[in-house]
Amino acid sequence: MEILDGTIIVTALPAIAADLSVDPLDANLAVAAYLITVAVVIPVSGWLAERFTVRRVFLVAITVFLVASALCALSTSLPMLVAARVLQGLGGALMVPVGRLAVLRAVDRNQLVAAIAWLTWPALVAPVLAPLLGGLIATYLTWQWIFLINVPLALIGLAVAWRMMPGEDAPAEHRPIDGWGIVTVVLAVAAGMVGLDAIRVGSVHWPVLLPAAAVCVIVTAIAARHLRSTAHPLVNTNVLRIATFRSVTVYGSCYRAVITAVPFLLPLMFQLRFDWSAVKAGALVSALFLGNVIVKPTTTALMRVVGIKRLLVVTLLASIVVTGALSLISPGTPLWVIAALLCVSGALRSIGFTAYNTLAFADVDAAQLTDANTIHACAQELFAGIGVACAVVATAAGAALLDHGWIPFAASDFGGAFVLLTLLMAATLYGALRLPPSAGAYVTGTARA
Repeated sequence: MEILDGTIIVTALPAIAADLSVDPLDANLAVAAYLITVAVVIPVSGWLAERFTVRRVFLVAITVFLVASALCALSTSLPMLVAARVLQGLGGALMVPVGRLAVLRAVDRNQLVAAIAWLTWPALVAPVLAPLLGGLIATYLTWQWIFLINVPLALIGLAVAWRMMPGEDAPAEHRPIDGWGIVTVVLAVAAGMVGLDAIRVGSVHWPVLLPAAAVCVIVTAIAARHLRSTAHPLVNTNVLRIATFRSVTVYGSCYRAVITAVPFLLPLMFQLRFDWSAVKAGALVSALFLGNVIVKPTTTALMRVVGIKRLLVVTLLASIVVTGALSLISPGTPLWVIAALLCVSGALRSIGFTAYNTLAFADVDAAQLTDANTIHACAQELFAGIGVACAVVATAAGAALLDHGWIPFAASDFGGAFVLLTLLMAATLYGALRLPPSAGAYVTGTARA
């Protein structure tokens, strides 16, 4: 529900703008407000869960998201919609990482692989279904239904969580609030997200991007130094000393950027270069979802039989080939060939994403789970935004290369973009090759006695 809500609104922006009598580019503020709020609040989610218990924070988060969704649907002006989206982002930022923390704390280490396999479904499915679902709602219903569909889902989630999540007492002693840590981390994340939002298809708002990037870099350095030196940091960065977690944070986040960029680029390429309708483009992109569905039941077995490192290496090698092949498709390419490529791409992203998410917590002990979960959630959110920004930059770079006649692709500038994304995937492969052969062996049950 949360991940879908962050992407589905894009398809309905023209309808929202027309109904609220604003420019479509101004209506994009409703998207940016949500994504920035989510990224900003995630760093404090771990401290809130420790201070007020996971169950309470999770239930409050769903309630806030429910109320905010209803307010979005009832909005009659852009400022009202943006305010409701900020409130919705507050609920979303707490729902996902705190919900995952509840699962990680509840399962034994030998159940981690199966638990992560379930937890990765939403992140894989939502971005792929969003273009089609958003197009159908915008075409056959009204834009308000994009938010109204959250109401019954949130009510169901609230009822199930109330009944199934175990109660717990707030700790008698809890980690004191790290005020300076909150200020620096939140400011760094906010600056980063504002900078990423300044990179859009067809234009880059340099007066926003450059100052935001400078603030992000400077404040990130200040925050990192503070978190390493203070006695009670907002997030304990010592968890990054764990090799497998560090690899996932760096290279796994780069992988997240690429697999986020691909479904972002495809609908644009199909509509802007192939001149397809939004419904046709969205339907074809759904072939990625088909690949996810086909391979998903086998991912756990593959990790246990092959091992996480070998599986990642093979998956990333195949992903390099498939992503590169996407640069060669054209309006004349048979639909079944494009659909087959996307289906294979969906299967590979399912395997890779599940393997990385399993490896992230494979060697993290119970005392470090909260910090690891917070860092992981924040990195995933930031790199999803970086993935979209990379897609835009790659498209612009592809256009520049085409102007010089260096890469004559039928898909024009989008072909060049997929070539550059292929190179980023190759960098991710380098990270996988550096993993120890036994990476994640304990949780997959392949460790030798």
